[in-house]
Amino acid sequence: MLTPKGRVVMVSGANRGIGRAISEALYAAGYSLSLGARDVAALNHLTENWESDRIVLERYDAEDQGSHHQWVEATARYFGRIDGLVNNAGMVVRVTVEDEKDVELDRMWVVNVKAPLSMIRNTLPHLRRSGTGRIINVSSIAGKAVYNDNAGYSMTKFATVALSHATRRAGWDDGVRCTALCPGFVATDMTSDVETFPYNKMMVPSDIAEIVLMLLALSNNASVAELVVNCRDDVTM
Repeated sequence: MLTPKGRVVMVSGANRGIGRAISEALYAAGYSLSLGARDVAALNHLTENWESDRIVLERYDAEDQGSHHQWVEATARYFGRIDGLVNNAGMVVRVTVEDEKDVELDRMWVVNVKAPLSMIRNTLPHLRRSGTGRIINVSSIAGKAVYNDNAGYSMTKFATVALSHATRRAGWDDGVRCTALCPGFVATDMTSDVETFPYNKMMVPSDIAEIVLMLLALSNNASVAELVVNCRDDVTM
């Protein structure tokens, strides 16, 4: 098992929901963190009582690749290393097969697929130097099976799973391990208007955070390519 002391992890979308829970859990476990979000002020509020030498707060806009590069460079410059990347930021818009919503679909592709790819490209040299680099792409159970008519969202999440497998292969020889984390419903503001499943029976963000802690701590010889976690008894093949 890898110990968190001295290890630096980047988390996107860290200001709320799953990203916030992951950030809080990693900080409590002893990791040094670089947190990215469009709303940097919210990050300041999150970390106001944290040790300043263990955190970097930067703007991350999934639709602005320049912010990706700047965030990675600021992290490497401050800590001198990067050991982990949690691609958590994402979005959902309902786009069915018959909808002509190309603008919305294109934006989901940018936020859910191209932005994580950009972050991986920027961090991979640092993760290779770590020797135990870890990448966790927060996908969705919608990336394993199509449960409803939101074809657009599922398409992007299937692609995120594919990206995870490709990344795992690309970094394997240098100790980089990548996992596609595929949760079902998690009780966040993104799922607050879901009518097909009770909000009070959804997983809580801290459940996902505990899984991220485990994935970051595994040795190079215990790689998890995909991990599906659900709040109901659906079987995903």
